Amino acid sequence: MNLVILMGRLTKEPDITTTQGGTTIARYSIAVDRKFKKDGEPDADFFNCVSFGKQASFVGNYLHKGTKVIVNGTIQNNEYTNKEGVKTRTTQIVVSDVEFAESKGSKTESKGNDFLSVPAGVIEEELPFA
Repeated sequence: MNLVILMGRLTKEPDITTTQGGTTIARYSIAVDRKFKKDGEPDADFFNCVSFGKQASFVGNYLHKGTKVIVNGTIQNNEYTNKEGVKTRTTQIVVSDVEFAESKGSKTESKGNDFLSVPAGVIEEELPFA
């Protein structure tokens, strides 16, 4: 089974092209943070992604550099010979589904603590967790 699910941020604006047949193609890259960081320094892996058709149009219209997304799809290895005759291998994620991973306002810094304050006048006995 070939299935991959990744969550990361776009590293640059998506590259949108259209084939001669009219199919829209979106190529973009996402940076995925590693769980364990070497010597406390941030580290990430970078994955090239490609979307087709309506999904590519969605990517072009709504995803931008820094947008946090969840993608799922398949890993595809490609090999080609460039103009100089050198064989090159690439790996990309052929995306079958892409979703926003955060709300528009969640990238802003939190002001104060992240806990919900209880409105004045609420008696502790009325709280379900008291």
